[in-house]
Amino acid sequence: MAAKAGLGLNQGSLVVFDTGGGSSQFTFGHDAVVDERFSVDVGAVRYTERFGLDRVVSPEVLREAMEAISADLSRIDGRPVPDALVAMGGAVTNITAVMHHLATYDPAVVQGSVLDRAEIDRQIALYRSLDADARAIVGLQPKRAEVILAGACIVRTVMEKLGKQHFAVSDRGLRHGVLAERFG
Repeated sequence: MAAKAGLGLNQGSLVVFDTGGGSSQFTFGHDAVVDERFSVDVGAVRYTERFGLDRVVSPEVLREAMEAISADLSRIDGRPVPDALVAMGGAVTNITAVMHHLATYDPAVVQGSVLDRAEIDRQIALYRSLDADARAIVGLQPKRAEVILAGACIVRTVMEKLGKQHFAVSDRGLRHGVLAERFG
């Protein structure tokens, strides 16, 4: 509800996803109908710990991590390309803040921003080349430095699997959804 209302997405097929530390949540729907909601155990903390993504990472380790994420996201394989893809949560809002060079987080700038594969790939390359302590990047919250590479890899994999070149960012969460549902 929050993503649709906040971005004016009223028609067509839509996938909304949120990557977290331990899992990622997906909602598939069309028009005003939710077709399916589920969570998968694909979270930034899990892959950071498993592959050491809080450190400088070789191309081989990055490839292994991406392959593992892809395998663990198999539940979204083979689905039709949605009309719109929307991402929310800490990983994407931080990636967006980095793209906009936001020294101070501004939800009005983040809300509705569009990120494409090239930007996600650029940030993956940046984070891969730095350890967490060196990831003092304008827009990146210090508490996200350890897990941002894994989060970006998850986002990139979702885009690939759903056949999307870009996605919109929603800074709106549960409160906004309740308000949209209650007051239209």
